[in-house]
Amino acid sequence: MSREFFYAPSDDPIEVLFEDEALLIVNKPSGLLSVPGRLAEHADSLETRLRDIYPETLLVHRLDVPTSGVMVFARTKAAQRHIGMQFEKRQTRKTYIARVWGHPVDDSGHIDLPLIVDWPNKPKQKVCHETGKSSQTDWEVIEREEFATRVRLHPRTGRTHQLRVHMMAIGHSILGDRFYAGDEALMAADRLQLHAQELVLRHPIGGAKMVFSAKVPF
Repeated sequence: MSREFFYAPSDDPIEVLFEDEALLIVNKPSGLLSVPGRLAEHADSLETRLRDIYPETLLVHRLDVPTSGVMVFARTKAAQRHIGMQFEKRQTRKTYIARVWGHPVDDSGHIDLPLIVDWPNKPKQKVCHETGKSSQTDWEVIEREEFATRVRLHPRTGRTHQLRVHMMAIGHSILGDRFYAGDEALMAADRLQLHAQELVLRHPIGGAKMVFSAKVPF
């Protein structure tokens, strides 16, 4: 079973979590592209909506269309370079909340499985020990539900679909994942149950530690 993709993002106002002369931190809604797609019908995106209000908005990183939560944009080229370097050098800390199918045996764990694009099925990714790039995720159980488990995820690397593929690989797909979940896990939720809850970084002006968070919507 699969769920067909229709791009029809909500037109609700974007929640701004923080703004100053260098940073713009927002809560990305599920269902909205981070940046415009190639097709005309995919022109609407978080980036373009923000530029309508803040013309100087500059992209730093992305979240998958169905993923919600904290995203940081820069408001100057210098800030963009500074924060981009923090992401590149893995100096930021990201915390995600997810609901996954089934019940992990342990209460926490570390996943170390290399990932690479699955070319015949692009944009899907796959585990490949021969050509994959190093990918690591820490996870811990928050709550065990009847058929699912709420977990906290800390990606140590930032590969495409990393959390989604890693959780599938250990037998606990994220609920509502139309790419990687089995039938029961797919139909257990009406959206991907993955939310970027918290982002920790250093301010590009002065270097102060900043912690931004967005309430989990599921």
